[in-house]
Amino acid sequence: MTSPLRKLETCFSPALYEPELHEGAIVVVIDILRASSAICTAFANGAKAIIPVSGVDEARDYKSKGYLVAAERDGFVLDFADFGNSPFNFTTERVKDKTIVYSTTNGTGIINLASSAYSIAVGSFLNIDALFKWLTGQEKNVMLFCAGWKNRFNLEDTIFAGALAEKLLQTGYYSTMCDSTLAAVDLWSVAKPDIRAYIEKAAQRTRLRDKKLDDCIDFCLTSGFTERIPVMKNGQLVSLTE
Repeated sequence: MTSPLRKLETCFSPALYEPELHEGAIVVVIDILRASSAICTAFANGAKAIIPVSGVDEARDYKSKGYLVAAERDGFVLDFADFGNSPFNFTTERVKDKTIVYSTTNGTGIINLASSAYSIAVGSFLNIDALFKWLTGQEKNVMLFCAGWKNRFNLEDTIFAGALAEKLLQTGYYSTMCDSTLAAVDLWSVAKPDIRAYIEKAAQRTRLRDKKLDDCIDFCLTSGFTERIPVMKNGQLVSLTE
């Protein structure tokens, strides 16, 4: 008996997300510049777990309890944090076998917003190939959830959603009646001949350059860096491969 086609949807912003519609779906959280890229890097370098928190006060409280804390707002490291959210902060020396508390401007908040989903995974170009393979084996609807920027649409998360959506749709296992997914795929078709050149027009690229935080952009756009897929288990992100 042929399995029914799985639904594939995309949400461009937390302001548009409707949790009750995706309780049976796998939600892929996307924040390319830089949170989801940093999370994937942390697990590639041996992190044990990541505790995502939305609020600064909660992150500060964890720090007072002795946790290693990565926390930023608008790109800047918070005064009590051990480091911010550049992927280059999550080195093996710092994170191997550690549990890290993580709070960012956009990315960690949407992880908590999607908490009623069947499963939550973190996606980036760094793990796109492994994520694609895993999703196709799950027989679940998929929601690609872009962090955006302070409830607004952004380019970098959308082109990643388009890249992953294109791969999923090409399997024949998925269908979409979602204009956001179709728009993301169309945008990806424009960007993919030269992703690095395309990303130059992104607002977040300009923000990072102005703050001298743009050294990780090429890395964040690198496909196939890691096979690790971070997923939520019991309030923490852990690696599926462990």
